[in-house]
Amino acid sequence: MKCILKVALLIILFNIQTTYSQSKNHDIVIGKNHTINSSILKGERGFQVYLPKNYHNSEKKYPVLYILDGQLHFKNGVAIQESLQVPGAIPEMIIVGLQNNYPKRTDIKWSKKETYYSFLADELIPYIEATYKASKTRVLFGWEMSAFISSYMLLNEEPLFDGVILSNGGSPTVEMVEAFKKGSNLSNYYLYMTNSKKDIYTIEYTNDLAKLLENEAPKNLKWIYKKFDNETHETLPYLTMYYGLRYFYHNFESVNFSSFEDYEQFGGIPSLKTYFKERGERFSFPKSIDDSTKNGLIWLAWNKDNFDYFKLFMNEFKDVLSTKRYQSGYWQNRLGQMYLKHGDITSALTFFNNGINNFSDSKELAEMHFGIAQANFTLKKKKEAKKHIKTAIKIAEEKSDSNLEKYQEYLSKIS
Repeated sequence: MKCILKVALLIILFNIQTTYSQSKNHDIVIGKNHTINSSILKGERGFQVYLPKNYHNSEKKYPVLYILDGQLHFKNGVAIQESLQVPGAIPEMIIVGLQNNYPKRTDIKWSKKETYYSFLADELIPYIEATYKASKTRVLFGWEMSAFISSYMLLNEEPLFDGVILSNGGSPTVEMVEAFKKGSNLSNYYLYMTNSKKDIYTIEYTNDLAKLLENEAPKNLKWIYKKFDNETHETLPYLTMYYGLRYFYHNFESVNFSSFEDYEQFGGIPSLKTYFKERGERFSFPKSIDDSTKNGLIWLAWNKDNFDYFKLFMNEFKDVLSTKRYQSGYWQNRLGQMYLKHGDITSALTFFNNGINNFSDSKELAEMHFGIAQANFTLKKKKEAKKHIKTAIKIAEEKSDSNLEKYQEYLSKIS
């Protein structure tokens, strides 16, 4: 009987799925295929282009992620780019996937690195930047054979990319690094590389590149080498691209903390000011600490009942208290209750009165009157205390407030 029910359920679900699919029958398109006739590579070369969702409704220019072996990794790039939009971890990007199917994958052989460099520098990149709303910020991803040649595209007297992400490979030569140190003109380039002990074919190359960079220490190259030893040669590229983009855009998103230990390890407000200043300079954002971080720290102090930090953040971030987030009885009461709990009567009264005067329809109205009653009783203003607790009781009776009994008991207590 159970088996029959399971089969019936599966049939119903299948029919629902089929009906839905038929009623919504359309293709899911993530990009377009293109070709470019290359005189340098002597023939046509295919590439795919993904445009951000807001591309056609915006005048801004977008950074570009170039993916070698787009026939393998283009869809991964689109998925990662879109998934990282939800938390705002990276900006929207144009994605270009270069198709290197055999036999044309020989284009990216190490022995042809100078030719492929010329193809990118003189043909493909100019075409992309002339055809699309592309900024001059470029990131390159390469895996396996592509990783070797990608390292050359950055460690070069004239780097083509601001950042390069290498998975399972990379070619270390002292000459490349010396050329990079001599010619690179940006203040910071970024290199993110990964490998796994399970990739017995390429890990020594990545290890050697890391050692070379440690020894040569190019001042304007920020780099990191991560090992994912549970992954294999074939499973590592997706993770590498994900974490590589996070690394390149490490200071793009706002900063939030889950604990004061994290906040203190970060360096507190001085480090936050430095972070947002550098972030602003790099991405043309405002250079002050943003409202999201301010709100998060105020909330963390309230949630953890840390009054010292609460006072610090409320004083340091006074400007954020005038934003829309705090324009409600809910927030005026919450902040007032925090001050009341810790004995700052003046500040508590300020927030309670502001909430009552400006948000008289708030469901926290009775509780704010109760807060004022408690504050006045502490100040030995018994008459004022009774006035506000009676108001709280009246409102609670009208609204069938579950706190009514608490208010009534308080009135008895102070009478």
